[in-house]
Amino acid sequence: MRYVAAYLLAVLGGNTSPSAKDIKAILGSVGIEADDERLNKVISELNGKDINEVMNSGLSKLASVPAGGAVAAPAAAAAGAAGAGAAPAAAEEKKEEKKEESEESDEDMGFGLFD
Repeated sequence: MRYVAAYLLAVLGGNTSPSAKDIKAILGSVGIEADDERLNKVISELNGKDINEVMNSGLSKLASVPAGGAVAAPAAAAAGAAGAGAAPAAAEEKKEEKKEESEESDEDMGFGLFD
């Protein structure tokens, strides 16, 4: 992923066909050593292609991937219904914890350790 990101940064910077040296320079600027095998794979796959077309084709593929929201919603609703009785007790415990914290902060009476 870092190689693709560096390639995209180079293209955004105006270099329409970044070389391995260009990508290594970008990655090296943030302290990442480039693996030549992976770097060459990314360059060979993207070389000569319009990045905007590659990204648009990828977006159309992502549109068909389920996001999981429809599946998670019924499960969350069921869990919420099952745990509805426990929610007020949890809220009371949180209030008590906040109360205790405020009492502890008053123990030093406004004086710091080195005042």
